[in-house]
Amino acid sequence: MNERAAAEVLLLRAFEGAGLPWCGDDVRTWATRSALQSVGADAPADAFVAARAHAGLGRLEAHDALLPRWRKARVWRAGWVGLALAAGLLAGLLVDRIGSAQRINLLAPPVWALLAWNLAVYLALPFTGAAGGALRRALAGMWRRARGRGIERASRPAGAPAAVPSTLAWARFADDWAAASAPLVAARLALLLHLAAAALGAGVIAGLYLRGLVLDYRAGWQSTFLDAAQVHALLSLLLAPALAASGQTLPDVAALQALRVPQPGAPAAPWIHLYALQLGLLVLLPRLLLALGAALRARRLARHLPLPLDAPYFQRLLRQRHGARVTWRVWPHARPPDARALDTLRKLLQRVYGEGATLQLEPAVAYGAEHEIAPPAADTARRCVLCDLGATPEPESQGRLLRALGAPLLLLDESAFVQRFGAASPRRAERRRAWAALAEAHACPAAFIDLHGADGTDGAAAEAALLHADG
Repeated sequence: MNERAAAEVLLLRAFEGAGLPWCGDDVRTWATRSALQSVGADAPADAFVAARAHAGLGRLEAHDALLPRWRKARVWRAGWVGLALAAGLLAGLLVDRIGSAQRINLLAPPVWALLAWNLAVYLALPFTGAAGGALRRALAGMWRRARGRGIERASRPAGAPAAVPSTLAWARFADDWAAASAPLVAARLALLLHLAAAALGAGVIAGLYLRGLVLDYRAGWQSTFLDAAQVHALLSLLLAPALAASGQTLPDVAALQALRVPQPGAPAAPWIHLYALQLGLLVLLPRLLLALGAALRARRLARHLPLPLDAPYFQRLLRQRHGARVTWRVWPHARPPDARALDTLRKLLQRVYGEGATLQLEPAVAYGAEHEIAPPAADTARRCVLCDLGATPEPESQGRLLRALGAPLLLLDESAFVQRFGAASPRRAERRRAWAALAEAHACPAAFIDLHGADGTDGAAAEAALLHADG
């Protein structure tokens, strides 16, 4: 999917995961139906997910003040390319002189500093993977903080608390988008930097010739440690590309000796031509090729920005796309779930599998009667054992039930435990570890959820476990 579609997908995911009252199951179902009507059940995965996000955000525009403005905003402006070119060209032209008193010091004009900088960049490019990643993370962090402040100001109503769900949703989107778009941002940043560097070189070349039209530059050199022969060898090496491309040769050692300051020097035009050609070969051409590569990479990513479609959220949507009827058989252990917990569990299944998901509640398995459960006949239904987190996991009881049912999903209801001890109790983590160890010993996926929570909105891990158990 393209850049805009990927951003919409991540934004809708953030809204759906924030527990917003105006982005509930009815909106999710409507968005899915709209996408199915728009692209069909057989459409590619990315097309279906993108169509669903576009439809869903369109319905949510009335509930968030920032959303309509965000949807109209442009992610990338081509004018930034022109700005980078203009800035580089202007900087090159503003190099006010290439030597004091219109004399070019052949060993130390600004041209050599520009060439050295560019060559250092070329040599460092193969080793900039880690540094580039650190730079991207730093830039992403700066962007998230700036974006977060703007989001909070734009989306929070006057007098509302800072951490309203809409603000949290936008903050999560900022994090997700910074991670997903990092390669694209890096490619665009490289494009701007390479174009600015090429324009800087072009500006220096233009400045050399423009000033040469009105000033009489003379060429010479001076050095405390080098003699004419050494200067000849050094310039032969430094100007080798330009000399080879132009077919020129350097003046001999005697001629160079005659250019040593305080001699009046020779006309600088031949040297300016060599410097301009050197800049063209070592700055303009490589930088333009690098900019072209970055532009092609950015264009490819802008058209096909990859998202992790194997993540539970996307797998859930893709399973809903086909509308297949999925049945989950649930064996409660010790006591059956109450109506509220059962309703939340149904909503969780439908959130993962769509409206075709059904829940078949089996009779509760009494403690100590696990051995009476016979292995169920083979069918297409998925199997789940529902236990209370507050119970003590025992291989002889719950473990026997898991073995009898053939490694089903082990779902732990935390509602009674949280009500009694509180969500922040350290015993909660201890219980989770104990139940996770039992599940691991019997090769079962395990998930923890408060079935008395707000419509199970804390059940992201449970959704992932359902998909994992479903293969």
